[in-house]
Order: sequence, then structure tokens, then C-alpha cells
Amino acid sequence: MKLSKGKKLFILGIILVVIDQIIKVLVKTNMELGETINVIGDWFKLHFVLNKGMAFGMAFGGLWGKVLLSLFRIVLFVVLFRWIGKLSRRQGTPTGVLVGLTMITAGALGNIVDCFFYGLIWPETVTPGAPFAFMFGQVVDMFYFPLFDYKLPWMDYPRTFFGAVFNFADSCVTCGAIYLLLFQYRFFAQEEEKMKEKQ
Repeated sequence: MKLSKGKKLFILGIILVVIDQIIKVLVKTNMELGETINVIGDWFKLHFVLNKGMAFGMAFGGLWGKVLLSLFRIVLFVVLFRWIGKLSRRQGTPTGVLVGLTMITAGALGNIVDCFFYGLIWPETVTPGAPFAFMFGQVVDMFYFPLFDYKLPWMDYPRTFFGAVFNFADSCVTCGAIYLLLFQYRFFAQEEEKMKEKQ
């Protein structure tokens, strides 16, 4: 049976989310919080941290920020999911555009799962001060690439180049977005022109 383009994209998205969740569960159940394992020398490590904010450990406005961020992720996921479905049925949509958008959508869903359900499964992952566990789970991060340290004249102490800790879902979002910006900008420029013509 030949699968439609939409079904292939759906399967790709599910595979990416499953990979993300397998990695997170393995880290959560086999490493202590704050534990570090060197994978390749000192520049690629697994470092288990819990992230209560956005991608790459960025914070966002306490508990209300957490709620707003979770709602934003849901809206983003729904919008992207529907947009991918619409584009996949249209003739001439580049496969790269659909794959890039699917990567971003899968990454958003991967972190939604953490926020909404990890607090129910592992109470220790609930954001401190949260009124309840649902929707207040912290995201499991683990990939750490401390490539080198540097110190500029105005800095009090050395900083690590790319010191952020992130997860597979963050990678999907980032790689998908960068790919679309670098290689599919013409498609989106054409879409913008079409929207202007309709107005």
C-alpha cells in the first residue's frame, strides 16, 4: 500500500517524538540530576538538567511564564500541524519545506509531553512552587557541547562557548528552522507574495 505524503510526514513526526522521549526517559531513569558523562572527550557530554523554561535553558517569567509558554507551544503545534496538512495536499510544495516544518512540529510536541506529563510521572520534576503537577513538569535536557572557554577583557571570569544544555526536541526545532531559513526562503517569500495578492 502506497502511503500519502501526509502519512509519511506523520510517521516521520512520530518517529522523532519517540526518539526524543526514549532519550529523555533513559537519561531520567539512569542518571542523577546534575550528573555528567563524557561521550567524546571534554567537548561532548551528557549532562542531566531539568529546564523549567524555554529551549536551551532560557527562563521565561516564573510560573505564569511557564503556563504561557505551554499554551504557546500547543498553539504552535496545532497551527503547524494544520499548515503541514494543507501544504502536503497542495501540488508543488517542496518536500524539504514539509520535512523542515515536521521537524519543528515534532520538537514542539516532544517538549509539550515533558511539560504536561513528566510532573505526573516523576513528582521531582514539577516546577518549584507550582500549584499542581499537570502542565508544570520540567523539560529533561542532556546534550552539552562545552567546546572551549573564553574570556574577553570586560568579563570577570571565563565563559564557555555554547554552554547551553539542550535535548533532541530542541535540536529538531533548531535544525528544522535553520534549514528552512537557509534553503527554503524562496518558497516562503512566494507564499507571502500570494497572501499579499489575495488582500
